[in-house]
Amino acid sequence: MTSVKPVTGVSQTLTIGELEANYSLYCKAMRLLLKEGKAIEMIKRTVCWSRLEQLHTCLPSRYKSPDYLYVVLKRDIG
Repeated sequence: MTSVKPVTGVSQTLTIGELEANYSLYCKAMRLLLKEGKAIEMIKRTVCWSRLEQLHTCLPSRYKSPDYLYVVLKRDIG
């Protein structure tokens, strides 16, 4: 499998398949952070943000950018 470079501060290297398998978990984590009222600056420093960013970088036609997801989820939450 193709592996992705590790995220700064994260010691484990994940494959694209592992990132894809946990996509809904990363979105859920971002949704929870938004519901808690966390600022975007704080959210951008999280593992979920960096993993969503990796997916978008590797497969941009399949996964939206975390910035886009942030706006959509924030709007949905109200």
